[in-house]
Amino acid sequence: MVWPSVRSAGTTLADLTTLRVGGPAARYVETTTEAELLDAVRTADADGEPLLVVGGGSNLLVADAGFDGVVVRDVRSGVEVPDASACAGATLTVPAGTPWDEVVRYAVEEELTGIEALSGIPGSTGATPVQNVGAYGQEVSQSISIVRVWDRARGRVRTLPLVTLAFGYRTSLLKRSLSPSDDDPQAPWGPTPRYVVLDVTFQLRPGDLSRPVTYPELARTLGIEVGSRAPLAEVRSAVLGLRAGKGMVLDAADHDTWSAGSFFTNPLLTPAAADALPADAPRFPADDGLVKTSAAWLIDRAGFARGFGAPGPATLSTKHTLALTNRGSATAQDLLTVARQVRAGVASEFGITLEPEPVLVGVSL
Repeated sequence: MVWPSVRSAGTTLADLTTLRVGGPAARYVETTTEAELLDAVRTADADGEPLLVVGGGSNLLVADAGFDGVVVRDVRSGVEVPDASACAGATLTVPAGTPWDEVVRYAVEEELTGIEALSGIPGSTGATPVQNVGAYGQEVSQSISIVRVWDRARGRVRTLPLVTLAFGYRTSLLKRSLSPSDDDPQAPWGPTPRYVVLDVTFQLRPGDLSRPVTYPELARTLGIEVGSRAPLAEVRSAVLGLRAGKGMVLDAADHDTWSAGSFFTNPLLTPAAADALPADAPRFPADDGLVKTSAAWLIDRAGFARGFGAPGPATLSTKHTLALTNRGSATAQDLLTVARQVRAGVASEFGITLEPEPVLVGVSL
């Protein structure tokens, strides 16, 4: 094939990720149409080349050695509104490459409720169902109706309805399913996802008020009771302010935002394990009878304060202990060194092993 929009082999993953680390890509391709995206994926699989599909790069930590294969970046964007009605709400279909916050802004401006608390989350729309991204009491799974994908195992486009996507806390069928074309799971790049997201369809309700605000910090910021509603624009503004205060809104001039957002997921514990935590540890009911606690709380109580690792090239954020940051010259190994120290410290103090939220490519904890 003729590779579309090929850049030079000198493109690095540091250029493509919000952590700004990662070595060169053997081949880098930008695709501007669905046909180009499918062609690039099919060709890489047919040639037996390792494949890494990148969106906004906000959830990746890539090895300093880079990626010895094809890196495909989907740069399609836009919002399609196939139909809308006052009863059923509005259906939005969004190409995977569309920056996620553009979708949230569109929904708020059009007075469509359901994703307003997910404002300011970096990355592409196609990544949101994979991780089931969530913040401030909302998860994207609450508003998704279908995800259209390329199934690398079956070699065809498939439409996956909500019921088959098996969403959970920061996970989904899309995240858990790996491509059978990876003959060597021990290869440096590791196994890759079976599904490549093509577009995501959301079902939102019309209205100028948010869904009930269930997150106490957000409710306090808005000056309302938990469970109450607020104007969509006010919720978006409040969420953006809260995220900015924690270094979670991208700003090239602020090294606290040179991160992958929350580096560790909040642990899900059995009731017995949760009872073993100190009395003041956060506890929230979760699915399947489990109890969720706060990774940030565990990190702080294990002795790792904001800015831990300074003056090194990689530190915890000076604004939030859950973010691992590049202070300007960090390598992937620098970041992993800090992550391992934090993980080991929490395990020693509380007997809980924190799990990374970003996708690790060519590296491991």
